[in-house]
Amino acid sequence: MNACSNLGVALSEQWRMAESLYIHDLAVKLAPDNAEVRTNRAIALLSAGDLAQGFAEFEWRWHTPSMQPHGIAGALWQGEALRGRTILVHDEGGFGDTLQFVRYVPQLLALGAQVILRVQGPLARLLRRSLPGAQVLTLVDALPQYDWHCPMVSLAHRLGTTLDTIPGQTPYLVPDAAAVADWHRRLEALRPGLKIGLVWAGAARPGTPMVDAMDRRRSMRLAALAPLARVPGVQFISLQLDGSAEAAAAPCGMTLFDPMPAMTDFDDTAAVVANLDLVIAVDTAVAHLAGGLGRPVWLLSRYDACWRWLAGRQDSPWYPSLRFYRQPKPGDWDSVIAAVAGELEGMAAI
Repeated sequence: MNACSNLGVALSEQWRMAESLYIHDLAVKLAPDNAEVRTNRAIALLSAGDLAQGFAEFEWRWHTPSMQPHGIAGALWQGEALRGRTILVHDEGGFGDTLQFVRYVPQLLALGAQVILRVQGPLARLLRRSLPGAQVLTLVDALPQYDWHCPMVSLAHRLGTTLDTIPGQTPYLVPDAAAVADWHRRLEALRPGLKIGLVWAGAARPGTPMVDAMDRRRSMRLAALAPLARVPGVQFISLQLDGSAEAAAAPCGMTLFDPMPAMTDFDDTAAVVANLDLVIAVDTAVAHLAGGLGRPVWLLSRYDACWRWLAGRQDSPWYPSLRFYRQPKPGDWDSVIAAVAGELEGMAAI
């Protein structure tokens, strides 16, 4: 059974989706109550674009050993009528998950719910402005009373999401207008040309071996982006958290401005991103931030891309302004960077 499920995962990572789903179905028949088998199948379904069945199956994630319990007491919302009732929507996973799935909160408000949104502290300022109808709390705030709770990603299942019903309208994130104007002045003082944000690495998580291994596959060094420095008429802006040392030693010929020491949270970063012509990023929260702001973003992805970017696509129904560049084989960043450099040359020449 485990071997069957692992084969399904391996096939999915090679984007052989029909074969992967066939094998996952066999694994589920062998072990219908095994949460890891069911979660692996869910990820394959989501990658293949079957969001309705995939998100339903993805509820098994909460029964896997690797999933941290959310610790929220009370009744889980199963789709009951919300008018006049209070629902607590709470974070799970990383910043990117919150930025992607917070888009569902307006649907809950439209159903007449009073929404309490519990999110990571660095997102609170941005989301309070972006979702004025919700009460936004951080992880350290005391929770008021509520009728139901729902993990953030589970909203996609409870609200019946399919490829055709993804709430993909952007922007749904609202930066601070005064901060946007301030950063416009600062960035305009730099050399003329396109202003391109760069994110080249995710966050290492040495305490979680599987996640840390994934992070190493999705991350690169700034030096790998050296071919972009050959594109004329471009001013690069670092959006890399804890990347100031690398930014200071930028590849030869790359003009890189680093505003990150002045950033305190995602609200500050949003004000910078709102002024950029393009963000080029590996699969991190900043890519979701740019997409949620409606800014153009080119996502550089490892070969075994996350399920949310879907198999066989270069666009994203989650973020209309996103273009996707996946490694043609594991570890091959050179081909990705070469393709991006060529596209960037065409953009800069316009």
